[in-house]
Amino acid sequence: MTTPDHEIAIIGGGFSGIGAAILLEKAGFGDFLMLEEGDGVGGAWHWNTYPGVAVDIPSFSYQFSFEQISGWSRVYAPGRELKAYADYCVDKYDIRRRTRLGSKVVGATFDDETHLWRLETADGWSMTARFVVGATGVLTQPKPPDIEGLADFRGTVMHTARWDHGVDLRGKRVAVVGTGASAVQVIPSIAPEAGHLTVFQRTPIWCLPKPDAALPRPARLALRRLPGAKLVSRLASQALVELTFPLAAHFHQLLPTAGAGERIGLAHLRRAVKDPVTREKLTPRYALGCKRPSFSNDYLQTFNRDDVTLETTSIDAITEHGVRTVDSTEHAVDVLVLATGFKVFEKGNMPAFTVRGTGGADLEKFWEENRFQAYQGVSVPGFPNFFTILGPYGYNGSSYFNLIETQTAHIVRCLRNARKTGATRVEVTAEANDRYFRTMLDRRKHQVFFQDSCSLANSYYFDANGDVPFRASPTLETMVTSRFFDLDDYAFADGR
Repeated sequence: MTTPDHEIAIIGGGFSGIGAAILLEKAGFGDFLMLEEGDGVGGAWHWNTYPGVAVDIPSFSYQFSFEQISGWSRVYAPGRELKAYADYCVDKYDIRRRTRLGSKVVGATFDDETHLWRLETADGWSMTARFVVGATGVLTQPKPPDIEGLADFRGTVMHTARWDHGVDLRGKRVAVVGTGASAVQVIPSIAPEAGHLTVFQRTPIWCLPKPDAALPRPARLALRRLPGAKLVSRLASQALVELTFPLAAHFHQLLPTAGAGERIGLAHLRRAVKDPVTREKLTPRYALGCKRPSFSNDYLQTFNRDDVTLETTSIDAITEHGVRTVDSTEHAVDVLVLATGFKVFEKGNMPAFTVRGTGGADLEKFWEENRFQAYQGVSVPGFPNFFTILGPYGYNGSSYFNLIETQTAHIVRCLRNARKTGATRVEVTAEANDRYFRTMLDRRKHQVFFQDSCSLANSYYFDANGDVPFRASPTLETMVTSRFFDLDDYAFADGR
């Protein structure tokens, strides 16, 4: 039997990769190498450093269940603290020495004879591994807007995900294209600094009040020393998260909480924005839940400023000196900020690199021809020994950390059985995958995404087939099924 360079390759050094590495180590699978494109770990929290960046669920939920800390400065921690938490976990669990930074994986090919994967990086380096864990996430590859003339702009252009802190915005005419989750954070953060800020909005976002507050030192001490304090805060946080997305989104027809959320959002909008014309422009015309909502206590209020303009006329082109809208108005701009999000359910990101499975099958082509699908979001038939943390129909919208722990538990169960039986090839069966895919599609009738008004949302939730590859399950179900799925749903083979 051919010996690989490492038993497991983990692709991605964000929290998905870090969590997988820690839990694999805990389960006795310590022969791994984590490959990360960037020059540091943390994934989105390494790359995203724009002003105002912060987590959008309470910090008590946005951390590993086995590594809860009490030092968050706020209920919703700022990005720098999440980056520090990533570094802390990597060092505490001795992951850094098994990490190769600056290694962008561009291809993975499975060898049917040796049951090994060969990984190729952009710099020409390669390695073999028995198993591969794809942990690249989805909010990783910035998506520039498809607007004519962008390359001709003579001012400064930067995407929120690649913020240039050397650019001085003081007194500058700044334009922000987009009003998604990152824009909601960056716009109120830079408005006081810019000479004038113009926000180009295609689709208004549902913005709800944010139950955020600073955590003073006594509160942090209580979390650290009071028995049960961390558990209570986490349970309360998890309940809030579960109620506001997994239950509200996937069981909308059975538990119509979105209506209450809309009333809260509209009341927040009425209180925050003084001008009725501006308020009308900021009012969504689609149901809450069709696209990712946001939480902010200062985004809407920013449009009360005299030095902030909300522009809802469609962009025609970027010119050398500004932005021209379809009514032929040209807005002079010095700095252009692209808050246009990421490639999500698109070619080039799902998967994030070329994956060739048994018989040379191409994963991107498989998904293109058969729609996005993966057994519990982890495995795809025809691609043995290849697992993903955030595959199609894997994430239910709860805490991302819950997803990491749940999916890794699924992977560990497969690896333990392979080790027990001496198997070198682990592949989900087509029957199991088809059954799971049908279950997910059958649950669509209860989801919030398939209301008629969602066609107006311009939401990245929807892929090219009109599917929304979220896991339509409450969090408890995902936790249970990941640990107790039928092992016969996989074929285990010995290639020796």
